[in-house]
Amino acid sequence: MEYEASEIVLKGGARGLVINIPTATIMSSQFHFRAGSRFVEGHRTKWETAHIMEHMAFGANNGYPTAHDFDTEFTRNGAYHNAWTSDTAMCYVAECADFEWDRILELQRSAICEPKFKRDEFDGEYGNVKGELTGYLSNPNRVLWPKISQEIGEDTMTYRERLELMSQIHLADIKSHYAKTHVKGNMRFVVAGNFEGRMTRLREILEGFNLVDGDRLPIPVDELHSFDPFAIRRKDVPNITFGWTMNVPRRLSDDESQAMVMLNHILNGTLHSRIWGEARRRGLVYGIWSEASAYEHNSSWDFGAEVDADKIDDLFGVIKQEIDTIKSGEISDEEIAGAKSYALGRHQIGVQTVGQLNQWLSDYYFMDGRIEDFKAQPDKINAVTREEIIGAAKEFIEARCWGIGIYGNTNKALAEELHQKLEGLY
Repeated sequence: MEYEASEIVLKGGARGLVINIPTATIMSSQFHFRAGSRFVEGHRTKWETAHIMEHMAFGANNGYPTAHDFDTEFTRNGAYHNAWTSDTAMCYVAECADFEWDRILELQRSAICEPKFKRDEFDGEYGNVKGELTGYLSNPNRVLWPKISQEIGEDTMTYRERLELMSQIHLADIKSHYAKTHVKGNMRFVVAGNFEGRMTRLREILEGFNLVDGDRLPIPVDELHSFDPFAIRRKDVPNITFGWTMNVPRRLSDDESQAMVMLNHILNGTLHSRIWGEARRRGLVYGIWSEASAYEHNSSWDFGAEVDADKIDDLFGVIKQEIDTIKSGEISDEEIAGAKSYALGRHQIGVQTVGQLNQWLSDYYFMDGRIEDFKAQPDKINAVTREEIIGAAKEFIEARCWGIGIYGNTNKALAEELHQKLEGLY
């Protein structure tokens, strides 16, 4: 897909990427604010404020008296809108046909800049958020991983804690959080589509985002540390879900992140991978995953799976053996070549639509303002070396900032046994 990406800076400090794709028949947009739960005033007692505000994102505004009226207008030609929230971010997304690109951007402007935050909409979305969180309590990973994040030192909350605190959130908190976070300098955006001959109109719409002046909010820094193994017992859940995390107190470089992508492919990417392939061959686990993530101030290397209780010890034997092998530098040329070939293929098929290209570029841009080059990625993939793969893995291990948690019909004794088995790696 041929495209040209350029940054524009608006009056007041908002900035974003315009991705011009002359052949595009749709327009895809994202408007991003550092406005997640960590930025809520008194967030430890009002965590869900940002989430409820996100649910109210496409409600009544200056142009439309109700959420029903706004949605009717927004979607009448098939356009799509949504929003999402994380601990640090809130993002508004939309996709529409090319013939109504400017109409949809104007509607997004109304939703983002002129919300009414009406009482009846607050009451309705409060109930919807409560139902959403309650549903997550039946999902093992939704219960387990927030607890792991807490134990390692992240300032976050479990879904049960979030539910218990919802009664302390009021409509005034929503309005206050909006006023704090939805300011010009805190907005970033990526819009992708055919903007040939339309840049003047596009800038006019974007400059019309009539937010008040304000600066980009800094991401808080957490002090991470190892933690004791723990178990969340559910007598009615026969299988055991585990989560194992390792952290380093810095953001991985792009080269290191790519090296970890290849390592995770070698370990768990396919049915002929080292850990997953061997575990499947022996009937130990249906699926297992590992993933490295680079954040603003730290990076993590995580493993997880759902396992039969009588097979988890053998599975951890395979995991430890293969990580030990990586530590010793035993990665073949064939494995590295295979990981590169797979990565090249996944890269090429991963961005086939305007929306996918928007997402790929925004992942970099919203993090640190970087305009990454999609076409340069094959050279970066091919440049990864064995030394980089092994070095990145060893840094996670040598940092000794790690821990394990388990969920199911089990107890802390098993968690301690698994922890002890992995401890030999460090």
